[in-house]
This record gives sequence, structure tokens and C-alpha cells, in this order.
Amino acid sequence: MEMSPEDDSAQRRLITRAVFTFLFGALGLFIAVYLVTRLKGLLLILLVSVFVSFALEPAVNFLAQRGWRRGAATGLVFLLAFVASVVGLFVVGRLIVDQVTGLIDQAPTIVSNIVGFLNDNFSLNIESGSLQDQLTSADSPLRRFAQNLAGSALTLTLSAVGVIFNFFTVVLFSFYLTADGPKVRRTICSFLPPRRQVEFLEGWEIAIEKTGVYLYSRALLAVIAATLMSIFLAIIGVPYAVALGLWMGVTSQFIPTVGTYIGGALPLLVALTEGPVEAGLTLAFVLVYQQIENYLLSPRITARTMQLHPAVAFGTVIAGASILGGIGALLALPAAAIIQAIGSTYLRRHEVVRSELVDETEVEEPAQETRRAVRWRFWDRDREAFSTPTSDKEPR
Repeated sequence: MEMSPEDDSAQRRLITRAVFTFLFGALGLFIAVYLVTRLKGLLLILLVSVFVSFALEPAVNFLAQRGWRRGAATGLVFLLAFVASVVGLFVVGRLIVDQVTGLIDQAPTIVSNIVGFLNDNFSLNIESGSLQDQLTSADSPLRRFAQNLAGSALTLTLSAVGVIFNFFTVVLFSFYLTADGPKVRRTICSFLPPRRQVEFLEGWEIAIEKTGVYLYSRALLAVIAATLMSIFLAIIGVPYAVALGLWMGVTSQFIPTVGTYIGGALPLLVALTEGPVEAGLTLAFVLVYQQIENYLLSPRITARTMQLHPAVAFGTVIAGASILGGIGALLALPAAAIIQAIGSTYLRRHEVVRSELVDETEVEEPAQETRRAVRWRFWDRDREAFSTPTSDKEPR
């Protein structure tokens, strides 16, 4: 059957439109990937800024509701957060410098104590003098490490300058996103229909709530870790117990996955200056506390404050670290909580059918019934439930 000229022209236009749509779509995808690749650093800074504004906006709203101008309230909140961060970094940095300096000065004594402990308890014949000579010789690993560190001083300096620049960029973006929060949301809502505006504002409110809850859960775990570490170090007689406990608490909670081991490294070094027994006890405490936190404390606190399953939280941290590195791991949990909360708000959920596979309560097996009989009894009950007519009237 031959096509009419009108049908042939319409088919040609349809094919031409499909080809151009495909080409423009591929071109748009290529441009989007190119821009994301080139602007990855800026997009990451904007992402961090958004989460910082989510975390600090509740405090700004609290002051704004009590008569403060929003700009002044934002400035005060950012100033307090900045001062607290600087003071904390100064105290911890000073502690690290003092302890590392003291550790280097006491290195020969520490080596002698460790060698004496090993020789006395494990019947070894290690000579501390030869070991010290090997550690302090010109070609020792410590010397090579120090030389490599000195050679990369320029690279480290440039990296530090980049970190400082990114930090102030994040502060600047976060300040404007928080101070002009209502204006930003009003601008976005102006491009949306009324129904979408309501959904957007509800999602924004959920994001602020979940980010604040994330910080609450991290702070709570940090207090627990700092308190337990301080008490333990004070009991075994390690100096600077409170400062080391604070270092352990902050580092273990705000550096995901390996934070506990990084936070326990400094107390371990300080305990090493007191003796190998104190160092061994500190190492054992760090390992035991890590297991307690992973299997007892963190799942309960995370589930109560963020409503995330522990397995989901762990997988989310790994995914965030794989995509964006350390920053992605830090932002992964609040992002997952926000996505889950928004999904549970707007996605439709259905009633779950009754079945042995989804029943959380254990079914006690009757004494005179076999397991197969119990299974068939469940099947008959569910089949009757599915076959029940939806109407009270008998079908004609």
C-alpha cells in the first residue's frame, strides 16, 4: 500500500525530529558531563555550603524569631561557630605539637623501656643500643621520612593555602545561603506551581531537620567517647587525660570509618611515654571501644536520631567516600537521611500482606504439628484472606 504525500511528509518530519532530539540530547549530556568535570571543585564547595547552612539555620531562625535581624543573627552564629572551631583546633594542635616534641625527646628512653619489657617477658636478646643506632642512623626510615617531608614542604604549603581558600569560600557561600534563606527559597518557589512549592518547602524543612539531627547524633557519640577515654586514661595514670579524651571524641565521630583509630593514635603515643603497659592498655581500650560503638552505641543512636538502618548507614558512608572522598563520607549520612525522609513523605506505601516471611514475631511450633503442617496452615489462611470478596453482597 502506497503512502500518500501527506503521510510521507509527516513521517519524514517525525524521523527528522527524532534524530535532532537524539543529537541535541547527546550534545546536552556531553556538555553537562564536561561542566561537572570542570566545575567539580566549585560544586563540592556549594554542596558543603548547603549542608553548613542547613546545620546553622535553626539557630539563626531561633534568634530571628526573637527580634534579631537575620543578617546579624547569622553573623553571630557564624562567629560563635568559628571561635569554637579555632579554639578547639588551637588546643588540640598545641597538644599535638607538645606531645610529639616530648615523644621525640624521650625516644631513646622509650626504646630502652620497650626493649627491656620484651627481653624480660619474652626471653629475647635485643640490644637497645644497636636498635637506637639503627633508628637514628643517616639511612634510617625516620631520617628518610624527615627528608621526604622537608622536600615536600612547598607542596604542603600550597595545599594548606588551598584548604584555607576553600574554607573561607564555604563560609562565604554558607553565610549568604543562611542570611538570605527566605529570599533564596522565595526565588526558587517563583519558578514552581503552588503544589510544587509546598512540596519543595516541606523537603527543605526535612533537610534542615535531618542535618541538625545528624550533628546531634555525632555530638552525642563524641561526648560518650571523650568521657570514657578521659576516665580510662585518668585511671591508668596517663597525663592530659581530658585533652586526649576530647581529641578522641571529636576525631572518632567527625572522621568517618577510621576516625576512632586516628583519634586513638595520639593517646597511644602519650601512653607510650609512660610505659609499654600503659600503651598496651590504651590500645586494647581503643579496639574494644570501637567494637562497642559499632555494634551497640552507634546503631542505636543512629537509628533513633536519623532513622537509618546500621547497614544502610555503613554502606552510605562507603559510597560517599568512593564518590567524593572524605567530604563525601562526612556528608553521606545526612544526605541519606534526607533522601529517605523525603521518599517516605512523598512515596506511596501499601499495607503488607500477612505471611510467615514478613512476620517479625516468632511462631511457636505446636507439639503435635510438623513444620510442614504449620506452613500449610499459614498458606491456607493467606489464601482465604486474598480470596475474600471486597463487597458484602453475594455475587449473582
